Amino acid sequence: MWLIFLLPLFICVQSFNTQPGLRKTDQSILDDSTLDTFTLIRKYGYPCEIHRVYTEDKYILEMHRIPHGIDESRDQHRPVVFLQHGLLSSSAEWVLMRPGNGLAYILADAGYDVWMGNARGNTYSRNHATLKPTQSAFWQFSWHEIGYYDLPAMIDYVIKETGVAKVHYIGFSQGTTTFWVMASTRPEYNSKIAEMHALAPIAFISHIRSPLIKAIGPFTNSLERVLKLLGANEFLPNGKINQLAGQSYCIEEVITQALCKNLLFLICGFNNDQLNTTMLPVVLGHTPAGASTKQIIHFGQLYNSNEFLQFNHGWLKNRRVYGSKRPPPYNLSAITTPVFLHYADNDWLSTPTDVERLRKELPAVVGKYRVPLKKFNHLDFVFANDAKNLIYNRLLKIMTQFGNKTKL
Repeated sequence: MWLIFLLPLFICVQSFNTQPGLRKTDQSILDDSTLDTFTLIRKYGYPCEIHRVYTEDKYILEMHRIPHGIDESRDQHRPVVFLQHGLLSSSAEWVLMRPGNGLAYILADAGYDVWMGNARGNTYSRNHATLKPTQSAFWQFSWHEIGYYDLPAMIDYVIKETGVAKVHYIGFSQGTTTFWVMASTRPEYNSKIAEMHALAPIAFISHIRSPLIKAIGPFTNSLERVLKLLGANEFLPNGKINQLAGQSYCIEEVITQALCKNLLFLICGFNNDQLNTTMLPVVLGHTPAGASTKQIIHFGQLYNSNEFLQFNHGWLKNRRVYGSKRPPPYNLSAITTPVFLHYADNDWLSTPTDVERLRKELPAVVGKYRVPLKKFNHLDFVFANDAKNLIYNRLLKIMTQFGNKTKL
């Protein structure tokens, strides 16, 4: 949910001129903003594979795999970890911060076979057996379908391809929401996950502190009509305008970089110390990566209802789909995979109050960890300068304890 309101930035740079006399940002940084995930990983010497899978409802998803670290031989007995990105993002999220900082690289260097999923509709998963992204029918999904169809298809593929009994699961933001959907509506998948790590978990969001999201939440029932003005059924599709914004308005020497930082902070919380401003062009070159309008609406419905409910289609369609006027709540008690919640005080989207409510209502929670930095915010879980020391090293220790459960 973290780049929803970058739109003003994208609009304001449709006509621009690079400021003269400014020192150029490292060309390598600007190059990274234009490379896809596969090429970006290979650029830094890591092996990378592309895998594609069909969902039950015929979406074609692309996954990216780092089977091992640099100069290491493929080991068939490596533990497998599956990473699922947040809203408006993609697999690139895990590698943008480069080796030594990006979580996917850290896991590969630690001996893991790393698989990164891509949800339907994003940059890498814009194909369907019969539909095209230009058709409205392609975009008729929320994050419910991502959890119900996409995650099971990708996890089944990974298990079949690697031969392991279970995989480690790490999700960020919406990547946690979709896990709750899968594990509650298709409980047989609990047995395929060794343990689940929820970075900035999203389920109950009634205490969101982001003023922009709070302002738009009450209008989500009519938001779809508004969003059509921004790109029909897709919200903030990525494209050249994002790269231009990142390369020309967010490089270190440009005075407008403060605008980029403030827009991000206004959504997610303020922590100037942990934001690597040099990498802003790279971040904006890869995000937003595509999402349906219904994903945005569904999150708005959670905020309005103060509950964790399935999509509200309106009472007439609800009766047809659910057999009731109101959408049913997700049955969190059906989740049996051991869950570790990782949260932060300054997260304006996954607030400590809402995370505590999730802990109380999700029986499978076996650990809850507060990042020991008062200013740590939502974006910091994937982009912070000190994420490795503050949270990733802890993840690795916990995953080691569950290592034996992933083997046949």
